[in-house]
Amino acid sequence: MKKKALFGFVGTLVFLLSWYLFIKPSDYIVTFKANTFPGAINQTLKVWGKSNFSGKILEQKDLLHVNQRLQFGDSVVDYEWTITPISDSTSSIRVSITDEKNSLKNRILIPFTNTIIEKRSKKNLLDYSAFLNNHIKKFKAKVEGEAELPPSFCAYLPAKGIQSKKAFDMMRDFPYLSSFIEENDLKLVGTPFVEITNWNIVTDSISFNFCYPIQKTDSLPEHREIKFKEYSSRKAIKAIYKGNYSTSDRAWYRILTYAEKNGIAVDPNPIEVFLDNPSLGGNELEWQAEIYMPLKNGDE
Repeated sequence: MKKKALFGFVGTLVFLLSWYLFIKPSDYIVTFKANTFPGAINQTLKVWGKSNFSGKILEQKDLLHVNQRLQFGDSVVDYEWTITPISDSTSSIRVSITDEKNSLKNRILIPFTNTIIEKRSKKNLLDYSAFLNNHIKKFKAKVEGEAELPPSFCAYLPAKGIQSKKAFDMMRDFPYLSSFIEENDLKLVGTPFVEITNWNIVTDSISFNFCYPIQKTDSLPEHREIKFKEYSSRKAIKAIYKGNYSTSDRAWYRILTYAEKNGIAVDPNPIEVFLDNPSLGGNELEWQAEIYMPLKNGDE
């Protein structure tokens, strides 16, 4: 019996050691909490990694799971991020870290000494946490609930690109569209807005129409690039965003989190109505936009 127990113990020990050294999916794990929602975390970790460590995204399964590769001198390290929403304004972040070149060495040394990967990972993620906290001070996104998106008629320019560059694309097209409106004596009846026509959440790419609401007339000028479109009234989830318009997509994620929590089916192609003109300057937290995410047909 004693021999069987000993063999069983040794076998279990060998199995656990083999799993730890060769099968365990990461070398080191860091967990921490953040006082914001998953979308803000998803976007800031990409900016932080790319700007500091030539980071690139290896895989994004969904908004909550991102596999990122970072460069530290000659070392290449993978950060596998898992984001878990706790409440409307709190999330848990788990980062599984692997240095493939030194993985076996790290796993042998970690139980006995404070390794480079441990020290570097703690420092980096403290840095990221500070970066995230600084970012979330620069905007506000509050969901108001269900609302009616009013009808409108507009002149628009279609565009496509990365969602983080949307504001720059709008600034590029602003003089072009404004000149067209003025030269053709078209009457503005509201502030500019953006209609997202396609949003790929995995790749952060969008197609959108940059729109000027105008009074509809019987005779409209023809143009090679500028088009016209009529929008009917729609039910939507509405949020108020305050901050730099380059990060107004944070409100999109806020609405998605709200809709999922409340079991509301939405069309993830938002409409942004800009109430302020950033070219006039001022406090960015006073720049305001109304964000609408239409309900799917079944909820209308």
